[in-house]
Amino acid sequence: MSLSLADIQQEYDVLSEQMSDPQIFAHPDFIHISKRHTELASHIELLQTIEHLKSQIQEATALLDDPEMKEIAAEELSSLQARLDIAESAWNEILSPKEHFANEIIVEIRAGAGGDEAGLFALELFKAYVTFLQKNGAKTEILSLSENPVGGIKEVILEARGHEIYQYLQYESGVHRVQRVPKTEKAGRVHTSTITVAVLPIAQEVDIDINPNDLKIDVFRSSGPGGQSVNTTDSAVRITHIPTNTVVSCQDEKSQLKNKDKAMKILRTRILDKMKQEQAEKEAAFRKNQIGTGDRSEKIRTYNFPQDRITDHRIKQNFSDIESILLGDFTHILTAFDDYKRNHSEE
Repeated sequence: MSLSLADIQQEYDVLSEQMSDPQIFAHPDFIHISKRHTELASHIELLQTIEHLKSQIQEATALLDDPEMKEIAAEELSSLQARLDIAESAWNEILSPKEHFANEIIVEIRAGAGGDEAGLFALELFKAYVTFLQKNGAKTEILSLSENPVGGIKEVILEARGHEIYQYLQYESGVHRVQRVPKTEKAGRVHTSTITVAVLPIAQEVDIDINPNDLKIDVFRSSGPGGQSVNTTDSAVRITHIPTNTVVSCQDEKSQLKNKDKAMKILRTRILDKMKQEQAEKEAAFRKNQIGTGDRSEKIRTYNFPQDRITDHRIKQNFSDIESILLGDFTHILTAFDDYKRNHSEE
């Protein structure tokens, strides 16, 4: 991307003419035009500063040949160059803006193979994510929770809200495998269990348009572990998106309306994610190097308790101290993956 002062000045002059028209306040895009006009003014000021500094540097450089001015010119050059570096760095950030991440995400954790042991590990990993998210300034809320008879989790759907919170857990989606001796195992044999994790940016209504006629909405009574009724009214909601056969149920709230709102939030997010997954699969055919496909069936990490070892299979790297990691202290694992991805990504 390359922008010259002349190009920016030309666009600025056009917008300045529009802004001088009294009718501009009635223009449907007035806010956008005004914001862009102010933005371009700051760009012009920055570029003019850069050009002025370069001119001053040339003048100071010419004085280096003057024995009487050499020392003063050298000192001035140092100051001018430092100011130019700051100004050019600011301009480079404008040309290559920082990537922004979603402020709201949904984290879905489901027990896979391994029966009750999978559910117990799902609970541990869920607590680790909640602790990690809260340490990073996020507010968390359980949207849906289904427990198993031994106190573990069949499925939990968590909402997290925080500044660009998606950047932290965006690559956690996939299969997490645990190898350990269950508390109920008297023979001391190591069992292997799996859980699946999906981390999705929350889809807003403006992101995806869902036709109400494509929805089938059922209401029923909420039930707890083992099937016992926990509500005497039909407050639980099940929504089916017929075209994609996406089904979402929510029963945690006593209000049917609140359960419906939560279910729609999850439904929109899942449908948008499915659309992105389909697009990613098409694009993947054109990539030479991939670090994880994001496929929900992809094994990304193994937690080996007997050897106190966590293996990230995507970067083929091991980490120790599982206990601390399950207390939410796994920033170093995420950093290692980010570093690997950055060093091996396609240009």
